[in-house]
Amino acid sequence: MKLDLKRELDSYRARAGEFRVVDVPVQQYLMVDGHGDPNTAQEYADAIAALYPVAYKLKFASKVQLGRDYVVMPLEALWWAEDMASFTSVRDKSQWDWIAMILTPDWITGEHFEAAVAEVRRKGSPPALDKVRLETLHEGTCVQTLHVGSYDDEAPVLAAMHDDFIPAAGFAMTGKHHEIYLSDPRRVEPAKLRTILRQPVT
Repeated sequence: MKLDLKRELDSYRARAGEFRVVDVPVQQYLMVDGHGDPNTAQEYADAIAALYPVAYKLKFASKVQLGRDYVVMPLEALWWAEDMASFTSVRDKSQWDWIAMILTPDWITGEHFEAAVAEVRRKGSPPALDKVRLETLHEGTCVQTLHVGSYDDEAPVLAAMHDDFIPAAGFAMTGKHHEIYLSDPRRVEPAKLRTILRQPVT
């Protein structure tokens, strides 16, 4: 059986037009830090080009060595800026900081990770390979929804989440804005992209 964590975890369920409070458990990710416009920054392209080879090496090693096969999870990212208006309303992407990441099953260990990185390096090292790390993230209580459409059309949804739903529900924002890219933008037209928008709260 091939495990698909998107189907197993409640935190990967969301509906358009609905803000839902979820409890996100401690989860383990491959991560790369960076800064700048994801559409134009070479740093972002390099991060993606390093994350996926490591993610697939881990998947194959898990299947062969441990007998535990799983679906490689979609790309995710944490986003923030010194002035959050440049993220939520002004949308000045050149000012954004980010952590690009891919969820990894909790049975993957540091030793598995180091072996996967070494194997990727042996077969041709991506420029950002040394920036990839394996780290846990605990977001806890979050509000999330599904956005259908272009990434550039997220601002009204974020405004409704941040300015209306979260304070009305008695919460305050904490932590970093989190996006889960359920669609491949190389294969899906912008109007049909499906993205989970998540905000940790307290």
